[in-house]
Amino acid sequence: MKRGKKYLEAAKAIDKAALYEKDEAVALAKKAAVAKFDETIEAHIRTGCDGRHAEQQIRGAVVLPHGTGKTVRVLVFAKGTKVDEAQAAGADFVGGEELIPKIQNEGWLDFDVVVATPDMMGVVGRLGRVLGPKGLMPNPKAGTVTMDVTKAVNDIKAGKIEYRLDKNNIIHVPIGKASFTEEQLANNFQTLMDAINKAKPSSLKGQYIKSITLAPTMGPGVKVNVVKVAQ
Repeated sequence: MKRGKKYLEAAKAIDKAALYEKDEAVALAKKAAVAKFDETIEAHIRTGCDGRHAEQQIRGAVVLPHGTGKTVRVLVFAKGTKVDEAQAAGADFVGGEELIPKIQNEGWLDFDVVVATPDMMGVVGRLGRVLGPKGLMPNPKAGTVTMDVTKAVNDIKAGKIEYRLDKNNIIHVPIGKASFTEEQLANNFQTLMDAINKAKPSSLKGQYIKSITLAPTMGPGVKVNVVKVAQ
């Protein structure tokens, strides 16, 4: 893959073979964001889990103290008084059965997170084929299937992110924007790692966190020394 001049310039400051301490890694990842837009800084965490075993699946959510820097559009499936509750909490879209054809047939997907009350999961389940592959299906572990729609919407708007293993047993999550201060990014990253450390499957033998790389959207990755941030 041919790399641009800016990428190559940014990469010179990073020693590919080195494992950097958390604060230095954050500073380098922030500095490597040289695109003309406010790049997202992402954490890529390779685990020793085997996601083919249900007990080694990792999935959860955590509210980042400084948010993600992204405006998140929330769709809530609810009925009765929960509709008003969701709207009052600031949900961008609220509805029920009538949204099914809009999503299924018209391909409407102008939202980033879907929340549903448990009594609506029968309806939402019919959208599994559309929402599932996009990672938008509500899930109790992520706090997106709940009767407390106010808390769910507030948390998401405040910077709640979901983490889960991909098919290669890697977790990919944003920890903020390049415009954040180094301290904000470091706080967000540590909060994320605390949550992932707590989510360690009890059945796992061997090393849990194998490697961590921080990288801006368009820039080179910075390897983090996992000893201090992983348990």
